[in-house]
Amino acid sequence: MPLLKGRNIVEDAWTLLVDGLEIPEAGFVIVSLDRFTRDRDLLVACSGPIGVRLSSAQSPQLIVDALEVFSLIELEFPAFTDGRSYSYAQLLHRLGFAGEIRAVGNVLRDQYLNLKRCGFDTLEIKEGETAEDWSIATGAFSAPYQVAYDTEKPIMSLREQRLAAAS
Repeated sequence: MPLLKGRNIVEDAWTLLVDGLEIPEAGFVIVSLDRFTRDRDLLVACSGPIGVRLSSAQSPQLIVDALEVFSLIELEFPAFTDGRSYSYAQLLHRLGFAGEIRAVGNVLRDQYLNLKRCGFDTLEIKEGETAEDWSIATGAFSAPYQVAYDTEKPIMSLREQRLAAAS
């Protein structure tokens, strides 16, 4: 599936390895948590980067001892009403994960700003969505309303700065 990285649609270099399929010797491979737990040594022995996909019911605390192994962690959104993965992205940053954090599943365009502000680097977009569709979503707001993981100043702080400068 195509990805949104920054404000650009890019191709995905990673392959989701379905449980049961043979582990390739090289390449960018994403596995389920169950597969990683079962085949950790085999996966680490491969020459390519490893990614893991966590369902919304699987906290990053389950992989805290293996964070350095992963170049990518995918966090699933099974429904737009399930926001656990927002918290998981912030938790991964607090735990020191420095790789890519990707939102997958039922991700809607109006969630873009919140995903970005919680620390997601990329998100999987649905087939048929265009760069123009996402351009509207990524440019919809010029400033956030509240404090988040990122360092962007919220509207109230900007407003206070303007008032102080005008005084």
